[in-house]
Amino acid sequence: MDAVRVDDREWSRLTLGERIRQIELDGYVVLPDLLAPGHVARLKAETARLETRPVDYSVHQQVCPNLQFNGGPITDLIAHPPTLAFLNELFGGETIFMSCTYARSEPGHPGISLHTDGQPYGSQIFGYGGSVPFMVRVLYYLDDLTRDVSPFRVIPRSHLSMHADANPYKRYEDHPEQVMVPVESGGAVLINHKVFHGNFPNTGAHAREMLAIAYRPAWAGPIDEVPAWDEADLSALPDSVRPLFADPNTRHWDFHGGNKPANMASEAPGINPSRWDRR
Repeated sequence: MDAVRVDDREWSRLTLGERIRQIELDGYVVLPDLLAPGHVARLKAETARLETRPVDYSVHQQVCPNLQFNGGPITDLIAHPPTLAFLNELFGGETIFMSCTYARSEPGHPGISLHTDGQPYGSQIFGYGGSVPFMVRVLYYLDDLTRDVSPFRVIPRSHLSMHADANPYKRYEDHPEQVMVPVESGGAVLINHKVFHGNFPNTGAHAREMLAIAYRPAWAGPIDEVPAWDEADLSALPDSVRPLFADPNTRHWDFHGGNKPANMASEAPGINPSRWDRR
């Protein structure tokens, strides 16, 4: 780990365009100070009550999935205004919620293998939800990510490669050009779900808690049907959160579209090369 490059830049100085460039080009971006200390404390009070289970490779990595209907601060976090503001700029509006999971990396956690969260034909781990063409996972950290307490790791730009090594079904134990990304409590790492990422071992003296919430653009649906939300669960959601729970099978496409459809637009700011220059 001593030789690993550390990306500890002043993330708060990035403009909107630079943040968009960072996640589109490198596959990740840090949004610091999203949660005030009191907000973090309220979330920690909720996570302390969760019934977790260990993952298959270590009892020191505890998880609790499907927290979207848990209620209280965790459910409210799905519609956290500053995060949604950035996602709506990135996606062009119509942001759809996908999943909410809690993870705790305890001392002795061996680290998460380098992997992607996007598998274009679906998988046993991610189901068909992982087949969507674009998804952003927001990793909210409730504890400081230091060098010894499971810091985030990523292979920048790996999501852009067409090489066989970039097959999204592969996993890697290590990589010579991986980057360590420290984040202070209350900040978040946002990742393109196709970038290879993971975390380092927890060799420290305390656990590291995280809430991972995934979103996608409305047009970017799965290749096959995924389970719909239960109407009773939806009816219990706060008004601020409910609009994000569109049909998870939503996708805007046109299989029979012609070469010269009527009423084509002549501008599209979302694909402007100059979008990275936005202030």
